[in-house]
Amino acid sequence: MPLLYSLGVYLYTLGVLLAAPFNQKASSWVRGRRKWKRLIPISNKKIVWFHCASLGEFDQGLPLMNKLKSEDPSIFLLVTFFSPSGMEHYHKRMHPVDHAMYLPIDTKGNARYFISRLKPSALFIVKYEFWCNLLITADKMRVPVFSVCTQLRQDQRFFKWYGTYFRKALRSVNYFFVQQEETAQLLRSIGITRCRVTGDTRFDRVIENREQVQSNPKLENFLTGKKAIIFGSSWPEDEAIILPFIQKHPEELYIIAPHDISDEHVQQIEMQIKESCCRYSELTENFSGNTVILNTIGHLSSAYSYGKLAYVGGGFSGKLHNILEPAVFGLPVIFGPKFNRFPEAKLFISEGIAFSVSNTEQLENAIHSAEHSLNEIGIKTKMVVNQNKGAAEKIHSYLKEHYNELVGF
Repeated sequence: MPLLYSLGVYLYTLGVLLAAPFNQKASSWVRGRRKWKRLIPISNKKIVWFHCASLGEFDQGLPLMNKLKSEDPSIFLLVTFFSPSGMEHYHKRMHPVDHAMYLPIDTKGNARYFISRLKPSALFIVKYEFWCNLLITADKMRVPVFSVCTQLRQDQRFFKWYGTYFRKALRSVNYFFVQQEETAQLLRSIGITRCRVTGDTRFDRVIENREQVQSNPKLENFLTGKKAIIFGSSWPEDEAIILPFIQKHPEELYIIAPHDISDEHVQQIEMQIKESCCRYSELTENFSGNTVILNTIGHLSSAYSYGKLAYVGGGFSGKLHNILEPAVFGLPVIFGPKFNRFPEAKLFISEGIAFSVSNTEQLENAIHSAEHSLNEIGIKTKMVVNQNKGAAEKIHSYLKEHYNELVGF
């Protein structure tokens, strides 16, 4: 199995290399890993290393990063990313990171070289990204590894008959801080008992964002004291049901933040809404339409503070975006039908503060239903978010109590 795993890593890398001339993301993935050995930081300080797949996992790790750095400002905080979406946008967050770089391709040689040069005091894996060579090598080189906000599913390879090597990688982790009991049960089913349910640090993260949110004069001028329906991180499948609703209800004010903000895609949205919309980058005091398209990065999370309810994209592909960002402001949340992999979505549905829809008619019904009880839903939504905060503190406290001697937290 180790040989098959390594072959799979090489084939994946080859595929990205072949796609690079034709795909911007693949090109960034390749370019960012060139001469990676020169980018390894050398520091006399205690190096604490976080690995995040992309920007979403970085946001998830930030509350714990902030706690560790606040407790000991002398640590050197390194973050590695797998995806360009993390590496290219993490700097737009307020963060305590000392150095960031791409994670090298997961070969045994790369893992040995990276860890021997870096000499980290600890490695934190956020949510998933369980690279076998990395984890097994870290274990052999006596680097403590912790998995935070872990989320696993029964259908993953760790729990298949052929998953022996992948289970070995999981057993290289010193401790798992998991999001929900289901993941803890799955770990126990393969003999891993070093785990505890601590929740999702994204609840802490969005509460931090709410407390730091800044006003946006451009949006305030557009809204003139009113509240908008906000469509966040929308994909084409989402827009297929969103845009007909906007056309049918010109009396509302809308803010659309498409996942793809390329000029070509924004033009496609503009063609359907026509003269009633304006790009945020071109928004002026004279605009009299009802729709603003956020064609920029970094404005959506604060824009939710101007909403009365939100639709969050990705629910038609099973890649639902962060529904906690609008929820922290008390907004009812609507999303597509494929949300079962997201515990927070199932929680919100069960609490009656979220709605799942599959077409424009269902979207219209959900919006009208939410509008009849916005105040009640808003109070309950904020309550649910606040009830689930504290995951970062739980993780930090457990590390200090049980692993302080090992890693010096």
